[in-house]
Amino acid sequence: MIITGDDSEYITFVKARLRDQFLMTDLGPLRYFLGIEVSSTSDGFYISQEKYIQDLLARAALGDERTVETPMELNVKLQPTDGDPLPDPTHYRHLVGSLVYLAVTRPDISYPVHILSQFVSAPTTVHYSHLLRVLHYLRGTITRRLFFPCSSSLQLQCYSDATWASDPSDRRSLSAYCVFLGGSLIAWKTKKQTAVSRSSVEAELRAMALLTAEVT
Repeated sequence: MIITGDDSEYITFVKARLRDQFLMTDLGPLRYFLGIEVSSTSDGFYISQEKYIQDLLARAALGDERTVETPMELNVKLQPTDGDPLPDPTHYRHLVGSLVYLAVTRPDISYPVHILSQFVSAPTTVHYSHLLRVLHYLRGTITRRLFFPCSSSLQLQCYSDATWASDPSDRRSLSAYCVFLGGSLIAWKTKKQTAVSRSSVEAELRAMALLTAEVT
């Protein structure tokens, strides 16, 4: 359980009442929770999953130590029929599932993870090679963190984008957005649109509608 707020006296009161009703241990300031590491400074908070990435790379058992600059090559359009089917897709599914949770603190992998997760039912050798690229990227960027400054304003800044007809199998577009509260990135998503957009303008409007719903 995480108890947070801006009134330290009331937090102490809540913990005392909980201690009266339940057997509990106070672990002190938040540092690690469900694979997410939190470190605080006088300027703000840092959130990361460095240990989670280390464990993920160990489970993946990569055969080399190389790194790459980007999680996915530019203009890649993967299809279900690319490559040969994997004999056992369990390992692929396990790694993709781990990446989905990692995207909680790593918005830079949101797009490739969304693409790779579309093939978990029948992954191929090509899909697996692109999955390995994401892992090599994470190895080189393992120390990246999200920063939430104490002095941040409460003004929302929102950005959306769309890739028109980017899926070669069904011609549907992808929507993507990110939301900042002051200087803090607080929400992001990449999602395939539910209908085929007949123009890039329509695809952009659908992305804006998804963002507007999130902000509302």
